[in-house]
Formats: sequence, structure tokens, C-alpha cells
Amino acid sequence: QVQLVESGGGLVQAGGSLRLSCAASGRTVSSNTMGWFRQAPGKEREFVAAIGWNGGSRNYADSVKDRFTISRDNAKNTVYLQMNSLKPEDTAVYYCAASGMRAATKQASYGYWGQGTQVTVSS
Repeated sequence: QVQLVESGGGLVQAGGSLRLSCAASGRTVSSNTMGWFRQAPGKEREFVAAIGWNGGSRNYADSVKDRFTISRDNAKNTVYLQMNSLKPEDTAVYYCAASGMRAATKQASYGYWGQGTQVTVSS
């Protein structure tokens, strides 16, 4: 069983930056694809970014490409999401998730989820 805990969310002005962290416990996630998803008020949860087990494969939603960077530190069992040039439309609850599939970008591919961390971007 894997437990995922997100942190690093908060309130930031448009154009600012935040770094989200996702700490895994229970077992190592070094062999898992790790992903970030987000859910804005009144909208469905959507894919943001994913990273392969060794960091060699990364996928991003078009809406965050060139602004967000996903990374991982397998020694710390932690995944990060660096968010730059934040926009009000990035406001959402951000979720970390773990998948046993390669290059997973769909929610159904992820079996473990964190509780989420709120990111609010003011204009």
C-alpha cells in the first residue's frame, strides 16, 4: 500500500511560482510512473504532468507545457511539480498519483492518490 501526501500549495499572484511536493510512504515508488492532476471548481479532474520511473520520460498537458516541470527524487521517494508563470486558470486542487503503467496520462491508469493541495492564483 502506498500513501501519498502533497504539500506546497498556497496563494500566489499571477506570474508567481510554487513548488509542490508529493511524499510517498508505505513502499518505494521508484518503479512507478508518478503523475500530477488537478481539479478546478466545477470542473472535472484533469491531467497535468507525469514522469517515468527514472525521470527519462515526461509528459505534460498542453496548458502547462513550458511553465511547469515535473521531477522526482527516488532516494527521497518524492515527486515535485515546479510551477512557474502561474495564471488564475491554474487555480485548482492538485493531486499526486502513482501508476504501474508506463507513460500514464489517464486517471484510470493510476491506482494511488493523495488528498490534494490547494493552489490559488490571484489576478
